[in-house]
Amino acid sequence: MSDQAIILFAHGARDPEWAAPFDNIKRRLQAERPGVQVELAFQDFMSPTLDEAVARSAANGAKRMVLVPLFMAQGGHLKQDLPRLVAQIRAQHPQIELKVTAAIGDSPEILQAIGDWVLRGAAA
Repeated sequence: MSDQAIILFAHGARDPEWAAPFDNIKRRLQAERPGVQVELAFQDFMSPTLDEAVARSAANGAKRMVLVPLFMAQGGHLKQDLPRLVAQIRAQHPQIELKVTAAIGDSPEILQAIGDWVLRGAAA
């Protein structure tokens, strides 16, 4: 198994169908990067939790992980919960190099794509 992992981190919901788009992203990444472990983790309501996903990746040999928050806006989960969770993970797994990317909602490319999509729909 690869020593690299991508951890996608989403909010979670009570309805299991809510996670389908994120699972699609996970499958696409796995197909495009077959040598990299890809996990999907959730803040609330769903499993695995972020701790569980990191532990599973570490158990499968990952030493370098990239954590990608799949959140659109800076709220309490990103400002308070995520830094606390990352600190706990780093304390529990000091052997792991953990990089945290910006949230997808902070990406100009994502915001541009959403705006373009809205404009296409509005023109129809």
